[in-house]
Amino acid sequence: MGLLDGKTALIFGVANDHSIAWGIANALHEHGASVGFSSVESLIEKHVRPLAERIGSTFVAPCDVRDDGQIRAVFDRWGAEVGRLDILVHALAFANRADLDGLFVNTSRDGFALAMDVSAYSLVALAREARPHLAPGSSIVTLSYYGAEKVVAHYNVMGVAKAALEASVRYLAADLGPEGVRVNAISAGPVRTLAAQGIAGFKQMYSGFGAVAPLRSNITIEDVAGAAVWLASDLSRQVTGETVHVDGGFNILGVPNPDAAG
Repeated sequence: MGLLDGKTALIFGVANDHSIAWGIANALHEHGASVGFSSVESLIEKHVRPLAERIGSTFVAPCDVRDDGQIRAVFDRWGAEVGRLDILVHALAFANRADLDGLFVNTSRDGFALAMDVSAYSLVALAREARPHLAPGSSIVTLSYYGAEKVVAHYNVMGVAKAALEASVRYLAADLGPEGVRVNAISAGPVRTLAAQGIAGFKQMYSGFGAVAPLRSNITIEDVAGAAVWLASDLSRQVTGETVHVDGGFNILGVPNPDAAG
């Protein structure tokens, strides 16, 4: 018996087999859920559909989450082909590279709006369109990062967008809670995804992370996926509006001390 036997899940944001979203999708499947996928159209045939086929999924739908019509079309198709939705995973974030380099004060107006739209507002838009399909006991899970709470070099506008995302989690949890729908975020430590390695200084941050995090280890996609399974399952049925840190305890530290092992 799997923790998610009989449940259905729709994952937004799988880019490739190194993405956290794929790790979550695979873990949900391993625990018994039937999983569908939605991603940007340019990734569907080369990356997303082959991954979907690996776990027997036939629901693969393109979507630009900046377009409410496309979001609505995905959920209309889901309703027609699948019906009930038990688990919605939002693994979407984007900012212009120019707005991640340099100083936050130089963030462009258009770049700020783009980061907020894709990285934060899209959760609201997905939750709104998913709402008619969400059964009592359903779970919405999104992905955040510590840069939402503290200043992280080269994270800039994405940190501000993630802060908005975490606030949105709380407001959505309050709105949807009376319907039996839970909304939570996972704040993952640095994970070696292709997207993360494009952030300036990521390699240095990742290489030193295991020396200072209380659990003295780096974070893997599987670590994050395990937390997602818990949040998607009935084991967390009274947990909502939370940001769960999967970072080896890094977030509890004031001044990290790499010599404090033991």
